[in-house]
Amino acid sequence: MEFRVGLGYDIHPFSESPDRELWLGGIRFPDARPLAGHSDADVILHAVVDALLGAAGQGDIGQHFPNTDARWKDASSSAFLTHAVQLISRLGWRVMNIDIAVVAEEPKVMPRAQEMREKIAEIAAITADRVNLKATTNEKLGAIGRGEGIACFATALLQKSS
Repeated sequence: MEFRVGLGYDIHPFSESPDRELWLGGIRFPDARPLAGHSDADVILHAVVDALLGAAGQGDIGQHFPNTDARWKDASSSAFLTHAVQLISRLGWRVMNIDIAVVAEEPKVMPRAQEMREKIAEIAAITADRVNLKATTNEKLGAIGRGEGIACFATALLQKSS
């Protein structure tokens, strides 16, 4: 058996657009400030996609879904995660676990962590106990600490049977 680890990172600033919604971990956060981005700007799913693609040696989210391509304008990041999971599966990889760390001053994500874990697990075709999500603030330091956006780190462990 072969194992590989991938690391993903994403960051998006908040948007003032009244036409956008905040999506985190595939879950809509009503009444929360939305993030700016070409797609729905779900920083959690973007980081997870990059972790999966990286572990499988398949580049990054920008190569598969460039922000210069109008097809991905306002697209759901759940579609990006579905693509990444299908791609790595075709290559013989299986997701063993995903670990996520969200860095944000707002909104409070932990009250909805289980929902996000379940959504990510559903898309990744794994059980929710294989997805971990934690959150922290930036202790008022830097752009994230000033409440200018949200960042996320994710790691993924893949297994391939020989």
